[in-house]
Amino acid sequence: MNKPIKNLSRFLLMASSLFMLQACDIFDDDNDNATETPTPMAKVQVLHTSPDAPMVDVYAGGSLLLEDFDYATASERLDVPAGTLNVDVQGILPDGTTPSVIGPVDLTLSEDLLYSVLAIDSVSDIDALVVTRSTTAVSSGNFRAQVVHAAPDAPMVDVYVTAPGADLATEAALGTFEFQGSLGPVEAPAGDYQVRVTLAGDPATVVFDSGTIALTDGMDLTIAAIENTLTGDAPINLLVATASGSLVIQDSAAPADLRVVHASPNAPAVDVIVNDGQTPLVSNLAYPDATGFVSVDPATYNVKVAATGTTTPVINADLTLEQGATYSVLAVNDLDSIEALVLNSDRRRVATETKIQVIHGAPSAGTVDIYVTAQGADITNLDPAISGFEFKATTDGFLSLPAGDYDITVTATGTKTTAIGPLSVTLSASGLYTVIARDAARPNEGDAATPFGVILLDDFGV
Repeated sequence: MNKPIKNLSRFLLMASSLFMLQACDIFDDDNDNATETPTPMAKVQVLHTSPDAPMVDVYAGGSLLLEDFDYATASERLDVPAGTLNVDVQGILPDGTTPSVIGPVDLTLSEDLLYSVLAIDSVSDIDALVVTRSTTAVSSGNFRAQVVHAAPDAPMVDVYVTAPGADLATEAALGTFEFQGSLGPVEAPAGDYQVRVTLAGDPATVVFDSGTIALTDGMDLTIAAIENTLTGDAPINLLVATASGSLVIQDSAAPADLRVVHASPNAPAVDVIVNDGQTPLVSNLAYPDATGFVSVDPATYNVKVAATGTTTPVINADLTLEQGATYSVLAVNDLDSIEALVLNSDRRRVATETKIQVIHGAPSAGTVDIYVTAQGADITNLDPAISGFEFKATTDGFLSLPAGDYDITVTATGTKTTAIGPLSVTLSASGLYTVIARDAARPNEGDAATPFGVILLDDFGV
């Protein structure tokens, strides 16, 4: 049974309710009265499937119950007494405030049902979907699955769950559904299976292929087709919710994505050679340029960086690239100390914030402080956003900010002496931005490292 809920607040309510019960020790495991009537129970699980929605925190009675609940994750399934519950929810905003989104509000749960509560659609049309089924046990030797279409941009599709390698032209689809639809629950014998999703009525057009997956005895799964915010051409991934949590299955052909940044100020243009191949992956990359993202098979690679047209490497390193991950590989430091700085950041775009990452790639600049201020602001009496930022330091991924106009100023640490900037930037909602501090180009011995500058990547578009 599917029941749409028309606002995010009620979705968050469901999440907070189940964690409130866990945190407040509602359950009494002591059998003090053998004749006591059992409390009617339901089960609840929450899945975050809204691809551009932010994280949330959930509170009950003033105590934090669920923190940073993010996209493509599911809570565990909890036993919840049937009846009416009261909760409060606070949302996470990019300026660090957490205003109340909902509360106090009541929710009613019925006995002996599993409630799978999915946040769906984009933020502009955010919705929630409750999919219910019985909590009866899975038959011995079988697994059970219920499949939900939670990808807002995906069309009507057919879902096939078959033996690995089966010809879809001769197989029957598990079912056909569109956004917010569900299939099942169905039981089948445990074993190896292949999940494929095709355009409705067109088994030859496979838009998702799980490859071989093991579905074992007793598994009881809710599988949500969600928007792919990772790598590859498949429009969806599968969020698989088990009794204790979740995992994401990507298309079997999904790659790792890689880009290379030349950030060594006195190194010549370079070639990047992978596994001693005859043709460089990247050719003639000059300082301070960067490539776009290149898709490669997930694997461990030997990567050599050499001056263009030569084979003597100045960097020789093994690099493990995982499916679904996106890497930036920076050649940093002066030529005689050149090395690879490898970054792996979550690049999901969030409609309610802008994301920026900062990297210290200027070997001559020393330790710095970084100010992110309103445009035109005087930093004299302001504290830095980041202090004591050393060479090769990063913001450890993207930082979230409200969309707007900013000045970015870099100073020698502990001073107000400007080394870079102020750099005036406009950061848009849903945007991704990367700033790398750099030396001036020094192609000749004795060239000055100043003026310092920046490498701007991603949505800066330069």
